[in-house]
Amino acid sequence: MKNWILFGITAIAVFLLAMLAYTIIDRKAEARFAYQPKVEIQSIEPRDSVWGLNYPRQYQSYMKTADTTFKSMYNTSGFADILDEQSELVVLWAGYGFGKDYNQPRGHVYAVADILKTLRTGAPMKQGDGPMPSTCWTCKSPDVPRLMKEMGATEFYSKQFSDLGSEVINPIGCADCHDPNTMNLTVTRPALIEAYEAMGKNINDASHQEMRSLVCAQCHVEYYFDKDKPGKEGANYLTFPWKDGMDVESAEAYYDKTDFADWVHPISKTRMLKAQHPDYELFQQGVHAKRGVSCADCHMPYKSEGGQKFTDHHIGSPLENVENSCFVCHREKVSDLVSDVYERQRKIKEGTSKLQTLIAKAHIEAGKAWELGATEEQMKEIQKGIRHAQWRWDYSVASHGAAFHAPLETSRIVTSATRIIMESRLKLMQLLNSLGHSGDVEMPNLNSKEALQEYTGIDIKKERYNKEKFLEEIVPKWMKEGKEREAKMNVKEVGSK
Repeated sequence: MKNWILFGITAIAVFLLAMLAYTIIDRKAEARFAYQPKVEIQSIEPRDSVWGLNYPRQYQSYMKTADTTFKSMYNTSGFADILDEQSELVVLWAGYGFGKDYNQPRGHVYAVADILKTLRTGAPMKQGDGPMPSTCWTCKSPDVPRLMKEMGATEFYSKQFSDLGSEVINPIGCADCHDPNTMNLTVTRPALIEAYEAMGKNINDASHQEMRSLVCAQCHVEYYFDKDKPGKEGANYLTFPWKDGMDVESAEAYYDKTDFADWVHPISKTRMLKAQHPDYELFQQGVHAKRGVSCADCHMPYKSEGGQKFTDHHIGSPLENVENSCFVCHREKVSDLVSDVYERQRKIKEGTSKLQTLIAKAHIEAGKAWELGATEEQMKEIQKGIRHAQWRWDYSVASHGAAFHAPLETSRIVTSATRIIMESRLKLMQLLNSLGHSGDVEMPNLNSKEALQEYTGIDIKKERYNKEKFLEEIVPKWMKEGKEREAKMNVKEVGSK
């Protein structure tokens, strides 16, 4: 009897091992033929649909960035009018495009559509029209590295936004990050390479794990348009202020040294800085970066499908995919992990909300001081305080993941900005008293976007009318011309002559 039991157990074990061996062989065979290229990817191929013929799983997952249903406590992948929610920002950005329109960013698949729709890019009705330079296209499309290769980076930066409307029609995609011959991660924007060189580093020395963040750092960074770049004067040359360091103070000092300003505030007359989205810089200040975690580890985690492991190109918030994004390292409950993130976000949001109100009031109080006859010498230190406080506030909020990426550093920046603006307002109060004004300065309705846009001189109805006309008359022509050009681009099957 024992022999029969032993025989039975052995037979079952052999059967299971045979099934395991069959599964392994089957999966290996599937892996062997899973990514057999069907077409040749020519040079910088901007169309994701062509890459998708060779890499269908990655392409299909990328197309899910069109899904706008995700919403966390403060952020969303869908539409949200930030100026409507935080109307005092209209005062902070008075005289600058963000005072007209500022919405939550959507998925990469909307990159071209959203930059065309925003009021910030104006309504150019013919080629050569302003107000924005072609540099604004830089991070929106794989058509950009294609154009830079064809005409050169400096020439690209020297044109107007409207000059390249029919050339830039494909949203962020495969060619932005991958070498078409090897599929290795690659940097396609010169600004990142040049920023590394300015720091005395060679980006070619970066490891594969570092590249899983650096391809994101091509765009998710602080930058400015350098019109006086040696040898490239006149071009709106995209530049990262990393020469003396990547923290907020180093960038601030970099801009102060050259007296650079993105615009002059019409109320306080302050030379202002607009932080773009220093996601990479703040991420580098956090615990995840210090432990070797890359952007892709959390925002593009590996997944398995049909026995195949691949990088999920449904780029989005890790909070939408906690199991794949966080459970590689963490063992807490999903609810606990999400609660920890929300707690950090809530505390920093409290600080930034109070701070932006203080800065808005400082601009208006400064405007009153000018009205009463303040001199440039009297206003010099006050304006410096406003500039630095708003820069640090903006640095904290423009990086949408700051409260997660580096909560301690972000809190420190917000605290320093709050101290600076309070000191500046104290100086303003003293100056106003010396100019004969006592009591509080009368404030507009800081809770109404429409009232503040009128207060800061924006004709929002005209802006919207012109934009609608642009979207109806010009954009369809750009898209049609672009599609006709692409229709002439051959797609060669592998092995064909």
